[in-house]
Amino acid sequence: MVRTFALGFISTIVLAVVLLATGPAAAHTFGGAADGGFYEGFIHPFLGLDHMLAMVAVGLWAAHLGGSARLRVPATFVTVMAAGGIVGAAGISISFVEAAIALSVVALGGLVMARVRMPLAAGMALVGAFAIFHGHAHGAEIPDAASPAVYALGFALATAVLHGVGLTAGIVLGRTQDAAGIRALRIAGGGIATAGVFLLVM
Repeated sequence: MVRTFALGFISTIVLAVVLLATGPAAAHTFGGAADGGFYEGFIHPFLGLDHMLAMVAVGLWAAHLGGSARLRVPATFVTVMAAGGIVGAAGISISFVEAAIALSVVALGGLVMARVRMPLAAGMALVGAFAIFHGHAHGAEIPDAASPAVYALGFALATAVLHGVGLTAGIVLGRTQDAAGIRALRIAGGGIATAGVFLLVM
């Protein structure tokens, strides 16, 4: 079962890298906000492989850290990302947002691949630093007709879902310390980091 799950997860990462290499990775915003912008906010993280891979990587790494980090690391990302979204929605400029997002994909994928451990506070600070840029990108692209609060609720929920995907995969693959499962996690981390490199050079 673990090997089947691992194969499917690796295939997903490989597909993501291929898609990234063949088209733009930045998220796009749709017009209209009949539901207050919730749909646009929710779908936004899924429209950019940069956001999607970084958020899955946060979950994977949190699973590796274990203990309270499994909740606190993703929760930190979501909370700080929301603050970054407020900054972006307010029209406050931050330099190198896209580069920082791409770098977050490389770094988070690398942490998963290398199975890096660090103190909880340091881990929370690291993901929080990256979350500012992800949140700013989301907030800066709020549709004109959308409610900022409703839109933010959408992208926060989507982010939590992506964290959950990574967290679940990390727990399942790492639970038994099976060599195949650990190898799958390393390969997944490497695939995510590779995607980040593509983002940096595109």
